[in-house]
Amino acid sequence: MFNRNKITAQGLPGSDKGAIGSAANTNAILQELAIDYMHDKKIKRRWKIALFCLFGLYLLSILILTMGSGGEPAAYGKPHTALVQLHGVIGTDEVSANQVNRSLRKAFEATNSAGVIFEINSPGGSPVQSADINTEIIRLKEMYPDKPIHVVMSDVAASGGYFVAASADKIFANRSSIVGSIGVRMDGFGFVEAMEKYGIERRSLTAGENKSILDPFLPVQADQKAHAEIMLAQVHQHFIEVVKAGRGDKLADNPDLFSGLFWSGEEAQRLGLIDGFGNAASVSREEFGLEEMVNYTYQPDWIDQFSRQLGVSIGTGIAKVFGGQYQLN
Repeated sequence: MFNRNKITAQGLPGSDKGAIGSAANTNAILQELAIDYMHDKKIKRRWKIALFCLFGLYLLSILILTMGSGGEPAAYGKPHTALVQLHGVIGTDEVSANQVNRSLRKAFEATNSAGVIFEINSPGGSPVQSADINTEIIRLKEMYPDKPIHVVMSDVAASGGYFVAASADKIFANRSSIVGSIGVRMDGFGFVEAMEKYGIERRSLTAGENKSILDPFLPVQADQKAHAEIMLAQVHQHFIEVVKAGRGDKLADNPDLFSGLFWSGEEAQRLGLIDGFGNAASVSREEFGLEEMVNYTYQPDWIDQFSRQLGVSIGTGIAKVFGGQYQLN
């Protein structure tokens, strides 16, 4: 790179020697500037070529995957049981209704799937997303009447986990599984006395007299609490209707059934919440007569991860080409 320290005075201004020295210095400076400019151009050119090659590889990989997606792996080409797993809290990024429903659709649509095993290990979660999954199962059952769907419960299928399971043709669990919790809850805290003790003043500006309903820093107002309880009761009633529609006459006449209590798998069978005991493998063998299972559960594939990484690489490269720089502060 150009070094300004190389510039030195050569002779006195006005003298021939000084003029010659000054001209020589000017030429040296121009030469170094030209060399620096060409060097920068080479670096930018190389980055552009690298980016074009990288983008070309990206397009080629997508093309290969697209061309290869027409056929199915060998395991899909023979009769099998389709497995879909729901593990975790419903409504999170890892267990969203969109991802679960996508997996269920693939499982039902598969040409050689004899039926679907829906393996659930969930303490519950979002009532809305639980309802979305339940509704999608009902829709798929109507579209594919010859493909039964059986739920297999693992450690726990409670609250939203059971909401989802209720629409299955049959439900299986382990004798030690936790099943039930057919209820709705809303949690919060109260800090009013603590604020008074430590002299903390609450400052909150709202438009709408009930906008700060159930604010943990304010005393509970009876009318607001009653409103929340009515809303919870409506959601609970929806839950009860879904369970009754799915289980029908199998349910025992027990007043505690919809109280929010949960039971072991053994007691759940006596209450009619499940049909029997088993795991995914045993249900596949005994209900479908098949040893072969294919997992249709949605998993982010490598191309999604590659795309995200490629986006970061391209952004960094463009910044270098055009002289910019990303900063995280």
